[in-house]
Amino acid sequence: MTRFSKYTALFLLASVPFLDIPDYYMHVLILILIWGFVYTSWSIMGRFGLVSLGHGAFLGIGGYTVAMLWNFYGITPWLGIPIALILATIVALIVGYPCFQFRIVGHYFALVTLALAEVVRLVIIGMREYTGGSLGMTPQRYGEGMSVYAFQFVEKDYFYGIVLLSWVFGIWVWNLVDNSMARYSMEAISDDEDASASVGINVTREKLKITILSAWLTAFGGVLYGQYQMYLNPDTIAGISVSLQIVFASIVGGMYVALGPTVGAVITILLSESLRILVGVELAGLDGTIYGIMLILFIIFLPRGILGSGWAKPLEILRFPKDKPG
Repeated sequence: MTRFSKYTALFLLASVPFLDIPDYYMHVLILILIWGFVYTSWSIMGRFGLVSLGHGAFLGIGGYTVAMLWNFYGITPWLGIPIALILATIVALIVGYPCFQFRIVGHYFALVTLALAEVVRLVIIGMREYTGGSLGMTPQRYGEGMSVYAFQFVEKDYFYGIVLLSWVFGIWVWNLVDNSMARYSMEAISDDEDASASVGINVTREKLKITILSAWLTAFGGVLYGQYQMYLNPDTIAGISVSLQIVFASIVGGMYVALGPTVGAVITILLSESLRILVGVELAGLDGTIYGIMLILFIIFLPRGILGSGWAKPLEILRFPKDKPG
């Protein structure tokens, strides 16, 4: 994208609250931005071969930590957010350090992180006195539900502005990593850990840095989701299905392109909303089945996702003109 097109897109997105859009469509846009932010957070580490199937755990840690601190101790979410990020860091270190130190990679790493998502979900269910268990919990309303202090906004326009800024920040962080030395270190590590270590790259430290960064952003995404929906359920914010949805959307959209995960968010949100309207709750889990089928097809035929595959051919023509026949 050219700089002009980027600024034009941002201007159009920023002007949405002034266009008198119906509440339902504003709701869909907010969900797309929230999940686009979450998917972008996952792709920061997923694009380097660190395929985590447990990012639902960080979502749950972010959302539930802030909600419980507010409900039981009256701690404003603005103070709860850094506490949630600290907890996410601790969990990322507990899981990541042994894996990276003992070189647990590939599908073994994916299985470990998958277990993490289930453990966090079961912990949330087990703490039913505080979390509501499998029934979920609702953050207590502050007054009429319109408060900066409580991070609660009845008017969708206000929350739209917050999630838009968060989404832009997530894209900025993705590009910051993409243009930093960390990218080259992680690409070298994903190709050959031994060769990377032989040239002075601290493999464990680099992996932990990118994992903690991804965990921070994902936990903050959980906060945004919880504060917007004003309802938290372990199956919708911390379960394995959420983690798989994150992986699906990032791969389908294209995790090697900054806007790829957001394209994945558009697909998943529109698909789930369409099924909810057309089918209702009669075929619960149908969206998950469709996600699985689409994921298999994309891994086979479009492994770089929609945006990644769409940009691949023009880039190959520009970079390798001599390889073209004739």
